[in-house]
Amino acid sequence: MSEPGSFIRAYLENVGRSAQKFVDSAGLMTMMLVQAAVNVFTPPIKFRNIFKQMEFVGVQSLFVVVLTGSFTGMVLALQSFNALKRFGAESLVGPTVALSMARELGPVLTGLMVTGRAGSAMATELGTMRVTEQIDALVTMAVNPVKYLVVPRIIAGVLMFPLLTVITDFVGVIGGYIVGVQLLGINPGVYVGRTIDFVQVGDIFAGLYKSTVFGLITTLVANYNGFYTSGGAEGVGRAATASVVTGSVLILVSDYIMSSFMV
Repeated sequence: MSEPGSFIRAYLENVGRSAQKFVDSAGLMTMMLVQAAVNVFTPPIKFRNIFKQMEFVGVQSLFVVVLTGSFTGMVLALQSFNALKRFGAESLVGPTVALSMARELGPVLTGLMVTGRAGSAMATELGTMRVTEQIDALVTMAVNPVKYLVVPRIIAGVLMFPLLTVITDFVGVIGGYIVGVQLLGINPGVYVGRTIDFVQVGDIFAGLYKSTVFGLITTLVANYNGFYTSGGAEGVGRAATASVVTGSVLILVSDYIMSSFMV
């Protein structure tokens, strides 16, 4: 039978190891971000790699983004109509859908969906390169792996996330209009007019600011987990899972922090 002191000591050791791992990860991720920021403006700039990653992050995510945005707008219109009808404010369905999509749901849902699709793929690709020693081969050939592999992916995330968010917002508003006007019978002129009256340009830019940060978070977390993968094929799987989970949690946390300053 173990003594209470040994149990407490083992518990404290586990806490210490977890804290050390967190500090190490935060430090390595910060170093990667600083290195990437420096190499963004360091020639030569590989535009071909950047455009390739933009196509991967942006164009290949269009289907899931359009699907998510359209059905989110439809559900918002349906639920908000049922709630506002009790107060005789059915005309506010349009502004409710538009503001919800522009300020919160558009950037957040876009970030979560693209993190699940592109973030996991980035971590898997870099993790495979790490365990097969391709990254070590780049270092041997005097190629900066951060500039060659990480920078194009971060640039693509920062540039494409806002564009994807605009598409999500647009199809969400269209979906809400279809449900509100065609199915629920709201006057189309009232729907559009009230939306224009209540939605301001600042509401749209608030969501775009968030999506830019989400793009940075997603790509940085995915690149970090893939770049420092270890443990063979099993490690690649862990890296992909960690990139999705960590990226999604950080998106939600950062969304609250930014929202608290934008209220």
